[in-house]
Amino acid sequence: MLGIELVSAAFLPSAFVALLAGILSFLSPCVLPIVPPYLAYMTGVGVNGLKTHERSAVVPALFFVLGLSTVFLIMGFAASAFGRAFLQYQDILAQAAGVMVIVMGLHFLHVFRIPFLDQDARMNAGKQDGGAFGAYILGLAFAFGWTPCIGPQLGMILSLAATGGELSRGTALLAIYAFGLGIPFLLAAIFINRAMGVMNRIKPYLKTIERVMGGLLIIVGVMLLTGAFTSFSFWLLETFPALATLG
Repeated sequence: MLGIELVSAAFLPSAFVALLAGILSFLSPCVLPIVPPYLAYMTGVGVNGLKTHERSAVVPALFFVLGLSTVFLIMGFAASAFGRAFLQYQDILAQAAGVMVIVMGLHFLHVFRIPFLDQDARMNAGKQDGGAFGAYILGLAFAFGWTPCIGPQLGMILSLAATGGELSRGTALLAIYAFGLGIPFLLAAIFINRAMGVMNRIKPYLKTIERVMGGLLIIVGVMLLTGAFTSFSFWLLETFPALATLG
């Protein structure tokens, strides 16, 4: 019973990190600025057409999110399967993942730069006319094409999935990450005029957001290195006994 409880309690901090990483990925300097053009492209109208509600971007945005979620779920399943296959090396795997995540955090803090992570491979899904299928394909392309850009955040969640060693847990973590990244897209499509105003106000703080992401990566990396996630899980169970019922 304790093993089940520990897994349940350990999932909570990882899930919170995954959700926060997804939101910060949306707010990153290489994603946020392209949101209005992408919404316009998916609906087959210009940005001004979105502002005047010439055509709704909600349905295309929904299928776009489903497309990128498909890729992330497959990644989560694969990472979990890898961790499960090497379950006997979980300690070494966690430490290696911790080092990798810390390195990516230092990249975000501009201690040094990793050229690969400063690039993206934007994939064109063809001419869009507001169709759901085209938006879904564009979501798939986004998930693959922006992997270098959102790679540090995504790599952190994949590391948590791999070190967990459970297929359902790892897949759920990537689902939560996709939720954190995808829901803002949907909200931007629903409240397009208000969203554009908010995004314009956020743009001056993109570098600060990038550094916050770097700090989060380093914290998670250190926790992976030291096994602090397990210790924190025990603390959660001791402090909030009701969490034991989650198992």
